[in-house]
Amino acid sequence: MNRAERIELALADAIELAHLEILDESSNHSVPDGAESHFKVVAVADEFGTLTRIARHRRINGLLQSEFDGGMHALAVHAYSHEEWEARFGTAPLSPPCANAGDAGDGEVGEP
Repeated sequence: MNRAERIELALADAIELAHLEILDESSNHSVPDGAESHFKVVAVADEFGTLTRIARHRRINGLLQSEFDGGMHALAVHAYSHEEWEARFGTAPLSPPCANAGDAGDGEVGEP
């Protein structure tokens, strides 16, 4: 399992996400190929509506502490409530990826 997949599982297991994007931006930095050291997370969740921006970052960074301990160098966090996302981008986000994509179930994600 690569780092992006581990990040997805850690966040999806702990936060009820309406939208999640994980981008490996390592190639934009002076690191060896395959370093998996620099990431960007874009997340939309109801719980972010009750948290300050720094509290959102702390929540996500805390959930990903093992990745930092394991060599992740940088994480850009873009965390929005539904209302913030819609005000900024004008449309509702896509459904998050299925955390159990390899399971025998139907693979569909429930309503956000």
